[in-house]
Amino acid sequence: MLSSRVCLWTVAAFTALLLAACQMPAPQAYQPQPAQAGPFMLGIDVLASRGFDLIRGKRVGLITNQTSMTGRGERTRTAMQRGLGANLVALYAPEHGIDGTIGAGLHVSTRRDSVTGLTVYSLYGPTRKPTPAMLAPIDVLVFDLQDIGCRSYTYISTMIVAMEAAAENGKQFVVLDRPNPLGGWRVEGPPLESKWKSFVGQIPVPYVHGMTAGELAMMACGRGWVSRVPRLDVVKMQGWNRGMVWQDTGLRWYQTSPNIPHATSPFYYVATGILGGATSVDIGIGTENPFGYAGGSGVNPDALLAYCRRLNTPGVSFSPYSKNGFGGVRLSIHPRARANITALDVLLLTEINRLSGGKVVSRMSGSKLNLFNKVYGSESLYHDLRRGTPATSIVARWESYNQSFRSQRQRFLLYP
Repeated sequence: MLSSRVCLWTVAAFTALLLAACQMPAPQAYQPQPAQAGPFMLGIDVLASRGFDLIRGKRVGLITNQTSMTGRGERTRTAMQRGLGANLVALYAPEHGIDGTIGAGLHVSTRRDSVTGLTVYSLYGPTRKPTPAMLAPIDVLVFDLQDIGCRSYTYISTMIVAMEAAAENGKQFVVLDRPNPLGGWRVEGPPLESKWKSFVGQIPVPYVHGMTAGELAMMACGRGWVSRVPRLDVVKMQGWNRGMVWQDTGLRWYQTSPNIPHATSPFYYVATGILGGATSVDIGIGTENPFGYAGGSGVNPDALLAYCRRLNTPGVSFSPYSKNGFGGVRLSIHPRARANITALDVLLLTEINRLSGGKVVSRMSGSKLNLFNKVYGSESLYHDLRRGTPATSIVARWESYNQSFRSQRQRFLLYP
């Protein structure tokens, strides 16, 4: 692994060459100067410790929600309003709204924020990309949302389209970086085919990419995944490394959406999120651990448990459950589990489909099937399930792509 300083120079040099022909500014990673070792700090805390110098004197818009908190537990928008005064002029909310209470897929309304008194423009309503009118009051658009590290979650999609809007309207774009709760080494899952690009898969990365929002922003610019490249600055965290999962940061977890309530929830989301898009299945939505169950209508829980115990899933254990005509297993995933949890998702889906007599696949159609394919990034899984392709064969097809992606992302990594 290159040192952080060398890695940053490589990104700047690479993207400068790539963008020179377009006469667009190269993205930069913003660091405290002089850089020094110290306690763990989020991007917002690093910027605040510098007196918000990167954006001081500019009219600022902030993409924010309930996860946008400082390390001390203060809302980012409160800290920025105190530090910037009247120069914090607008807020923008992603899916689930500024308070994170609106259900998945439901439109968010533009409204006034009770905390700051500012207008909160919806980025999950009639438009998911900031309009010129939304951006007219500002000079710089700041992104500070806690992502979960999985491609099918919409916060990174919000970042990408907001970056494009910033470029189109001549605005600076700043990412206040935050940890990937899955850690920085886990790279798993299928690619995203261009045909299935959507708001649940906006950039061509694996289902689990092992990158932070700041790293993804830099890679999106460097690889040409955005239609236009903004003036981009990434405010790095201090003290984070790729081996850290959320529990290592010492930070409190704020639920990123109604069904991601715990710091461990992102692991369960990966383990059953693809399965959850099928029919006649149960993944525990509405329970104490959403995404922590894997079951199907009429499935014998003991049969599924026996199958799961034959799998090689270090760090993941199973117990049977049965309720309301559904049978399956409860999952228990250690944050440092070495198992390929995206593979587990497909293995569970394939076996539950078999044990249900094919109901999981045969009843999929229309918008349900369309969303299933968007989440997976391809229609290949659906066809494989219909053909009875072994799950191990499906998973094996990802390996060369995952290895290639690990190499491609290397120059954009900001942390050791």
